[in-house]
Amino acid sequence: MSDEVLQAIKSILPEERILENEDMDTHTTFRVGGPARFMLIIETGEELSQIVKYLNTIRREFFLLGNGSNLLVSDKGYDGIVLRLSGEFANMSVSGEKITSGAAAQLSAVARMAADNSLTGMEFAAGIPGSVGGAMVMNAGAFGGDMSMIVESVQIMDENGEILTLENETMEFSYRSSVVKGAKYIVTNVTFKLAQGDHDEIIAQMNDIAEKRRQKQPLEYPSAGSTFKRPEGYYAGKLIMDAGLRGFSIGGARVSDKHCGFVINQGYASAADIYDVICQVQETVKDKFGVKLEREVILLGDF
Repeated sequence: MSDEVLQAIKSILPEERILENEDMDTHTTFRVGGPARFMLIIETGEELSQIVKYLNTIRREFFLLGNGSNLLVSDKGYDGIVLRLSGEFANMSVSGEKITSGAAAQLSAVARMAADNSLTGMEFAAGIPGSVGGAMVMNAGAFGGDMSMIVESVQIMDENGEILTLENETMEFSYRSSVVKGAKYIVTNVTFKLAQGDHDEIIAQMNDIAEKRRQKQPLEYPSAGSTFKRPEGYYAGKLIMDAGLRGFSIGGARVSDKHCGFVINQGYASAADIYDVICQVQETVKDKFGVKLEREVILLGDF
């Protein structure tokens, strides 16, 4: 980053929120990855608008980081700018049967707020380890539910720093995708439309889902959740298991013995180990069954 660019950013953000060579292993659920050249912590809509307009004006690419729960960062790091939302973007509020949440709030925290207010519809989301903004991009879901079922509207910021509101139908939600994915949009705020329910029943359902997660998923290890999208007509985990890859490992990365759809960090994996396991799984499943497994995990940096 040139001195001119850095000075322009310092005119928008205080220096303590401009982090240089920030280690990314503390910002991802895989717990791996080298440093980002710069990480900008953004706390207000005005700051975000100014930063987005400036970076797009000078045609400088940036990466928007959510909770890092669906991200694999190269061991070499990322020689660019990472934006991380904080401050007002983590706010949540309830009004009747609606919850409004900033993009930086944890999806699980919104689900807990719903339960505390006897609102049903978000039980499935209580264990999803992502941010609200990331959930909109990926149409996050689990146990038969996804974002398309509970989102009323989404506020986004375009590349000019302007705020737009997209209703549910214009979000183009589909399996692990939405209109935001791959577009130059930043989710800033979301309104969820839920329904009144029985508090005890909601808590019981959330506890039941949490127990199923503990039984079926390797929650004791760092991972990015389901590593692959579900291929049409198949289940990724079963294909991987049937390919003889249960427990397959390279370095510290391993196909989970508990759920073959998860690639886990046994505690000493590098990003390269994880990437190599993912590639080997894709290659083996394609060779054995002719099915192409598509990653859910996003790659950042050079692999």
